[in-house]
Amino acid sequence: MARVIDLECDLPTPEAYEFRAQQSKPVLGSGDTFRGTEARGASGHGMVNYLNIFGPGYAAEVGMSREEFDAKRQQLGPDELMAELRRRMAEKAISLSDFVKLMDQAGVARAVVGTAQQPSNTYVAEVVRAHPDRFIGFARISPWDGMAGVRELERLVREDGLRGLAMAAFRERIPANDRRYYPLYAKCVELGIPVRLYSSMSYATDRAYDLGHPRALDDVACDFPELTIIAGLGGWPWVPEMMALVRRHPNLYVDTAAHRPRHFATRGSGWEMLLQFGNTISQDKVMVGLSWLTVGQPYETLIGEILALPLKDSVKEKWLYHNAARVLGVG
Repeated sequence: MARVIDLECDLPTPEAYEFRAQQSKPVLGSGDTFRGTEARGASGHGMVNYLNIFGPGYAAEVGMSREEFDAKRQQLGPDELMAELRRRMAEKAISLSDFVKLMDQAGVARAVVGTAQQPSNTYVAEVVRAHPDRFIGFARISPWDGMAGVRELERLVREDGLRGLAMAAFRERIPANDRRYYPLYAKCVELGIPVRLYSSMSYATDRAYDLGHPRALDDVACDFPELTIIAGLGGWPWVPEMMALVRRHPNLYVDTAAHRPRHFATRGSGWEMLLQFGNTISQDKVMVGLSWLTVGQPYETLIGEILALPLKDSVKEKWLYHNAARVLGVG
């Protein structure tokens, strides 16, 4: 059985599902949780546009047929339909201890929480305290919170044991090289923790699609050469640029979260450079984020898809475990 460290762990606990359901309230019409990110425009605009892209997959996850999904789509607005899907997902909630058993069965030795959406930093800290040998906590801090956010990050690391910072430019509506992030980056260097930055296209239609473009990471890596940066979600659809930057900057890494691994080897998918460089000169720079709830597949399926990729066996071990263990300081 392969050993795995998951860089983006979706928790199936009641608390996490409740948080997702609250995000789907029609009054918001958005999954945003940070200041300055209120949805604008018509119903279905903004974050709820993800329903248009991934709706059939969400429906399949809760056992809803395509026919039932299409019928409900005619009856309900997108906000209400998303809320119903979230509620039905919540019916599958299990305890944290039971989830750890699922991790054991799949060979997932460690999982990072806080990079996927979780209820709060406080909840992430509780998860880590409950199973410190299984979960690694990342904090979510908004750059809009200024020095108050910097001080909170230090407290979360020093007092609550969190070991990284996660931010998503498309949620904050400012790219990762905006000066508002820089005090947080400096604090990460001081604390010796990595920052994980969303680096992919957003499907939210009330903001720029390229807020997560990898080019912003070039400025950050140049300005903070001591900062360990993890580019989340692989940089798609700008994968060649992402892999060029990974090669250029010694402390820049990439993870595969929120994408089905089986597509990486599909010709024309845009992932060719991930496999080419990830199997050769950048094999020490790639880590897996499995995002099992997001993509609607169990751990075993997604790990099997990684193992089926046209990679050297030694490289598969690095992607699945060794690279993340080194970057995250796992013994």
